[in-house]
Amino acid sequence: MAIATINPANGQTVQTFTPDSAAAVDAKLDLAQETFRSFRALPFTQRGQWLRRAADILEERREEWAHLMTLEMGKPIQQAIAEVNKCALVCRFYADQAEEFLADEMVATDASQSFIAYQPLGVILAVMPWNFPFWQVFRFAAPALMAGNVGLLKHASNVPQCALAIAEIFHTAGFPGGAFQTLLIGGKAASELMADDRIQAGTLTGSEPAGASFASAAASQIKKTVLELGGSDPFIVLEDADLDQAIQTAVPARMQNNGQSCIAAKRFIVQASIAEEFFQRLTKEFQALKVGDPSEPDTNIGPLATPDILADIVDQVEQTIAAGAQCRCGGKALDQPGNYYPPTLLTDVPPTAPTYRQEFFGPVALGFTVNNLEEAIALANDIPFGLGASAWTSNRENQQKLIRGIEAGAVFINGMTKSDPRIPFGGIKRSGFGRELGRMGILEFVNAKTVWIG
Repeated sequence: MAIATINPANGQTVQTFTPDSAAAVDAKLDLAQETFRSFRALPFTQRGQWLRRAADILEERREEWAHLMTLEMGKPIQQAIAEVNKCALVCRFYADQAEEFLADEMVATDASQSFIAYQPLGVILAVMPWNFPFWQVFRFAAPALMAGNVGLLKHASNVPQCALAIAEIFHTAGFPGGAFQTLLIGGKAASELMADDRIQAGTLTGSEPAGASFASAAASQIKKTVLELGGSDPFIVLEDADLDQAIQTAVPARMQNNGQSCIAAKRFIVQASIAEEFFQRLTKEFQALKVGDPSEPDTNIGPLATPDILADIVDQVEQTIAAGAQCRCGGKALDQPGNYYPPTLLTDVPPTAPTYRQEFFGPVALGFTVNNLEEAIALANDIPFGLGASAWTSNRENQQKLIRGIEAGAVFINGMTKSDPRIPFGGIKRSGFGRELGRMGILEFVNAKTVWIG
């Protein structure tokens, strides 16, 4: 894929970029390694001061950054502004908490003193996706930099201006030039970089194939990775749920970011006694959403990020309907310029459908009907993914069964699945491994050094 800004609302190429040469990449690696030697020794107060300044810059210029996201990948402008604000939040969180998170941890042993010292690893390569072009980067960069590591960003090829803007923010905030750099290179080149001795570890958020390739390259060099990959999250609604609240939450849970979110609710699993009412009301809510120009503040659904993503959604929906699913709304791409697809609800999806266990990365919801809690949990787990889950019930015993029974990295009861700087985020099964955010997120890229003093 060419490195370029192509407006998904109209298909027009705004700007193309020349990939970094091998010499340019090598120079950035040298600068990163050299910077790490001094950066790791800086006090938390200094790194925290720069990170708080980055948060200020994000907020001071939030409209500028938001419009950049909307231009490059079609995010509705109000959601883009919220993303910028969330990036500022994660910066301040780690600026405030990193020193406590990484303080020496005393352990009682037979030594006169023993403890765990947490120390940075070095240069970390981050391969990041286009769907949350600022948030995905900052939730890696904030803890990595506060821990004393330095970062190299290989961003998605369709959001190069976002990638360059993020590097600008860190540099303007005061971080040394080599503390955070952007590489304009392709995905294959990023995996090959894992063989470079100057890179100590890597993190990737993206597709399963990209994650497998990246992790394989890292494993061949005995280097650690953190992967956050796909998801097909269940949204379980039992008959004792607050139905109004569940439906109100179901709409943004599925349609956030034009449906292009790993942790979006994608499979609505509803108990039979309330299923028809739920799906009828959800259909009306979907039909009321405004599809259009993402730069307009009242737009709910903008274009999909690329023509390929649109083509994939069209193909998946056609296959699902052909297999016997009922299309309650949407179901066909809009006949207009841009990568637009309407909010779509498919119910009665048969297990024989080729798309039954696939992830739909767009504004398409799948609806399933079950008889009881046990069937709901079994259906929720009947996929290769395990990122997040949302479940709705007022019964405390049922809540505990859902929490313990669902196979996922996170379970939200009576609430929408989301990421939060204060709590760990990540998945199991083919959704990846490792954790971001919270204390666990900052511990992923440090050496937990055992110290024993006789």
